[in-house]
Amino acid sequence: MKEICIVGAGLGGLASAIRLQSKGYQVTIIEKNRHPGGKMMPVKMEDYHFDFGPNTITMPWVFENVLNETGFDLKDYLSFIRLERHTKNVFSDGSVFIQSVHPDEMIKQLAEIDPEAAPVYWDYLKEIERLYKISEKAFFPKAITSLKDFMDPHTAKAFMRVRPFEKLAYFNQKYFTNPNLQKVFNRYATYIGSSPYQSPATFAMIGYLEMVSGVFTVKGGNTKIAEAYDDVFKKLGGTIIYNETVKELMIQDKIAYALKTDSGRTFEFDHIVINGDYVTSTKNLIKEFDRPGLPDHKLDQYEPSISAFVILAGLKEFQPDIHHHQVYFTEDYHQEFEDIFKHKKMPDDPTIYISHSAFTDRTVTKGSNLFILVNAPAANIPDIHSYKEKVYRTLEKKGIPICEQLECEKVFTPDTLKHLFHAYKGSIYGISSNSMKDAFLRPGNKSKFIHNLYYTGGSTHPGGGSPMVVMSGLNVADSIIKGNGSFRFE
Repeated sequence: MKEICIVGAGLGGLASAIRLQSKGYQVTIIEKNRHPGGKMMPVKMEDYHFDFGPNTITMPWVFENVLNETGFDLKDYLSFIRLERHTKNVFSDGSVFIQSVHPDEMIKQLAEIDPEAAPVYWDYLKEIERLYKISEKAFFPKAITSLKDFMDPHTAKAFMRVRPFEKLAYFNQKYFTNPNLQKVFNRYATYIGSSPYQSPATFAMIGYLEMVSGVFTVKGGNTKIAEAYDDVFKKLGGTIIYNETVKELMIQDKIAYALKTDSGRTFEFDHIVINGDYVTSTKNLIKEFDRPGLPDHKLDQYEPSISAFVILAGLKEFQPDIHHHQVYFTEDYHQEFEDIFKHKKMPDDPTIYISHSAFTDRTVTKGSNLFILVNAPAANIPDIHSYKEKVYRTLEKKGIPICEQLECEKVFTPDTLKHLFHAYKGSIYGISSNSMKDAFLRPGNKSKFIHNLYYTGGSTHPGGGSPMVVMSGLNVADSIIKGNGSFRFE
């Protein structure tokens, strides 16, 4: 029986582990933290429950597919709730726009605030569906294990059809003339940790997932997905070792024959899958002489994605006016991304996102559980307390009673993410998608240097976002099962 080690119990690692374990492999996961799911982390303070992330769930069928042919059904573990009117967008002039999966509701709002956009909204939906369908067939369903996977004629043809040379912000200007509405749809770039003024228009397809397929949440908290995967994996006979950090891969003749952990233990496996940040994992676990042509300084040249300044705030009384997803936009959205990516500093006038899962599921927590996020550079934040107070003052002006209602709080910064998840410079998605190269030619799912080493997670193909991470994990597992480019020990 082949033995496989997965480094990291994030969603990609769990998906790989379940697929491989169910197909007759013996899988062990080694996870540095105490919980499954990676950034899908539960946080409890007193009687308050928060999902650290992800807050927005799309493509629920992807999560369900992980349990295909395992004898288990995700529906027995949790319930997805579709949010019909999922995001309340509030602009600096006080106007409001609510995103809905119902086109008639969208067109009615557009007719009032952007009359030119109303008649072309169906055209917008048609085009983002086209972008999604091409990506779904050409980019999502396979692991990238060698350069020839990128050069496949089908993939190359699809690449030319998904607007790779056009910027997302320019694409949205074609359909929405109101600058506030452009901000709403430009915000999709942040879902992949990038700037709408630099990332390709291909990512407009995220709009299809939100505006057509729908936004979902999980009753009881999104972290129940990771908890379900953990339970199924163990019932299939897999092993998870928590609170232990892999420190080094032991490599000989381009084969990783063992790994060492911080406890001093050594484990031997036939294949290894790294479910973690590509850059930091490669630097930390593989010595430079075992990866010729990829020294540390070259890895450090990757542009990190957006990070986050996050406040978890428990308000003692339920706030019915705060939507499940609520966004307060800055007046100058372009300047926000200049601050983050060019000046490497916190935005002076930030867009503030709030996830308030109690709006949909009152049973999940006491009062109101506000996950408050400001986009941040992957860099050190010098004065955390002052910036937190700045965010609070802004929200107070918007009518959110922070001062009189705040009962508990916890702050996460890029440094927190760097420590908790070995995130590249504290970024959320590892590598940004601001350049066409990093958007489409992300690090592959198989090591170029180590024959039996694979990668999964948001910093590798097919990219960031929890459904993509799960697909990445399944693709890697299928690649190992099929023996595509993998090292054979028989």
